[in-house]
Amino acid sequence: MLDTLYIENIAVIEKTTIDFTGGFNVLTGETGAGKSIVIDSINAILGNRTSKELIRTGAKKASVCAQFSGISQEVREQLENMGCVNEDDGDSLVISREISASGKNVCRVNCVPVPVSALRELGSRLVDIHGQHESYELFSGDRHRGYIDDYANTSLLLGEYRELFHSLKDLKHRLDAAESDDNDRERRIDILKYRINEIEQADIFDGELESLKEERLSLRNSEKITSAVASAHSLLEGDDEYGVLSALRASAQSLDEIAPLLRQAGELSQRLDSAYYEIDDCINSLSSLLSERDDSEQRLEEVEQRLALIEKIMRKYGPEYSDVMESLESGREELAALESYEEDMEALLDEYNELAQQALELAGEISQMRKAGAEEFVAAVQAQLRELDMPNVRLVVNIERTKLTENGMDKIELLISANPGEEPKPVSKIASGGELSRIMLSIKNVLSDSDGAATMIFDEIDTGISGSAAQRVGMKLKSVSNGRQVICVTHQAQIAALADSHYLIKKDVKDDKTFTSVLRLTFEQRKYELARIIGGINITDITLRHAEEMLNLKSES
Repeated sequence: MLDTLYIENIAVIEKTTIDFTGGFNVLTGETGAGKSIVIDSINAILGNRTSKELIRTGAKKASVCAQFSGISQEVREQLENMGCVNEDDGDSLVISREISASGKNVCRVNCVPVPVSALRELGSRLVDIHGQHESYELFSGDRHRGYIDDYANTSLLLGEYRELFHSLKDLKHRLDAAESDDNDRERRIDILKYRINEIEQADIFDGELESLKEERLSLRNSEKITSAVASAHSLLEGDDEYGVLSALRASAQSLDEIAPLLRQAGELSQRLDSAYYEIDDCINSLSSLLSERDDSEQRLEEVEQRLALIEKIMRKYGPEYSDVMESLESGREELAALESYEEDMEALLDEYNELAQQALELAGEISQMRKAGAEEFVAAVQAQLRELDMPNVRLVVNIERTKLTENGMDKIELLISANPGEEPKPVSKIASGGELSRIMLSIKNVLSDSDGAATMIFDEIDTGISGSAAQRVGMKLKSVSNGRQVICVTHQAQIAALADSHYLIKKDVKDDKTFTSVLRLTFEQRKYELARIIGGINITDITLRHAEEMLNLKSES
């Protein structure tokens, strides 16, 4: 259950801690005091979508922290999978979420950083929140199907069916594509063949474009390069008497003659010989470069033509070499698939028919589970409605067969008859706001055994009801709290009086700033809060006595 909720800088709440108890907890307060902010804060730590607009004006960030105890085995297993087990106390869990003004969220489970999606997965097993707007889910056929599926526990079989259905849908797309107009197919084959041939004929290799651009730069400056090379060649080679090469040779010979007389002369002679051969090799290389420059104009033309071809291929299929190769490979694969059309069509059709039969059988099993579950669901909900002062309401689950969809082959709609003798009609055409709230509460109670959430939160479930109906809703909530923790935001004194713990959400203005606080009320404080709910601004002795009587009756029950 939810033990403690800490809220900091969320809307008008600067900082507050709420210590919830087991059983039935209620939150009351004036309209606009901040009751919805508490629910928004709980939604935040459950991984639901939040906005940086929630951050209190002037603050850089907001945070919410919640501590849970007595977590289920299912939650413990999930924490183990996430690596977030509390080693000191395996039955407890702490979730926190920080929202910054930049929109960044930092989420932690037992001090371990996790993504928001992890909070959503945990949240669905920890808390079930029913807001006032959720009553209008009763207008949605998809939600009707969801109720029956939850009650009939079709999730495993439905998951298996959906995997099969998605495979079937994918095959259908492929069949439709394969059965497209033959002219389009032939036209596509021609396009692919042209693309493949064009890339293959170009025969580009990785890095060729850069290499050719480098060579083109050299060829375009051929005259300057030739002049420099020729000058270097002339200076090094010279003639028989003048030049670096002849000078090295003469120097080496001169030193060689005195080598017997001076050891260092011999060593220098050898070094000059080495330099002679190195320079001679450079002269040969320069000669080769000069000969290569002779056909530079022809080579420049060849390079320009090759570059134009490569750049054309890159523009069409690039911009990178890897993109060109990917285009070639994908073209070959698509061409092979199109050319094996007849063979593939037959194989796809066989596979489709086999999957369709399997899907049909699974959908049939799910349909039978829904029909059996619907009968029990109706009986259970009607029993709840009788306890909520709606004894004459008759609920019917209408199931019609449809073509295969992601959810099977059933269209499911809840119909109600509010009075004896009336034919059942869609909920949206019959139920009032108060009736919707009670019907939704009944459904939640019936389905509560099918979910693992130890805490149920009802946000203004009393919308549209009063008097004995409100009293019965309060008694039902009190009854539900015997098996789990219930937290309820209410405007009804009849409901608030039945609570085990009563919290007042109060708004104050100080120094032109708004502050909201949450206070757990004593018996005397509860009297005045109930009297306020009953009588409004003017609290009289009569309303106080009425409030005290309501609290005493609750204690005696």
